[in-house]
Amino acid sequence: MLQEKLLKKISNFARSTFVPITEDMDGEYDSSKFSGIPWLSQNEEWPICPNCHKPLNFFMQLNLKDLPTMSHLAQLHDSEGLVQLFYCTNEDPHCESECEAFLPFSNSVVVRLVDIAGKKPQKIEESPVVGAFSPKRIVTWEKEKDYPDYQELAENNVELTEDEEDVYCELELTVFGDKLSGWPAWVQGVEYPNCPECGETMQILFQIDSEDHLPYMFGDVGCGHITVCPRHPHQLAFGWACS
Repeated sequence: MLQEKLLKKISNFARSTFVPITEDMDGEYDSSKFSGIPWLSQNEEWPICPNCHKPLNFFMQLNLKDLPTMSHLAQLHDSEGLVQLFYCTNEDPHCESECEAFLPFSNSVVVRLVDIAGKKPQKIEESPVVGAFSPKRIVTWEKEKDYPDYQELAENNVELTEDEEDVYCELELTVFGDKLSGWPAWVQGVEYPNCPECGETMQILFQIDSEDHLPYMFGDVGCGHITVCPRHPHQLAFGWACS
């Protein structure tokens, strides 16, 4: 009975999220993928970390034309191109710590929207990153129902009793792991960045959890999020938190 009342209470907050289904291969330069070889323009250098001056590790790429419809990011579907995330994993120096890569807009992280219309990619045979991760091409998406965690519900003026909060946590209504859209699985509270162009709250595009499709851990089993401005799709950020 309590579970039914709880689900009715939060029904307006249900969103679709999409879990990536992958295969162990790289795919084309413009494929949606984890690791592998990214789409780079003909005369473009592989992104370099300004702290250690070594190539950034290519974490992932999303081809916008291949993505399922995300209702809260309608303007993103009017855009074309690729969302790419590069991240410095060098530990000597430890750029993640020195550059505070857990905060949005860190200079040891590159997250960007790349226009590829009418352009040809640079043909790269091998990643310049020492110990680059094995590629995983995203072949399809598995749709799931997603809800905000209890902290975000509170910020949306939904008050849960202690019993409701216990049931909410037991049901695990917020989807963990790597996922497209939906609601962020926050670790240390709600931490959406603001768009540097208009100041609007940025929204989740993709969640990257520790050691899911990428063999990488953010701090102590942390969880990261690519966020995007709903009004300015070229404004992207990446940040993460751990317990």
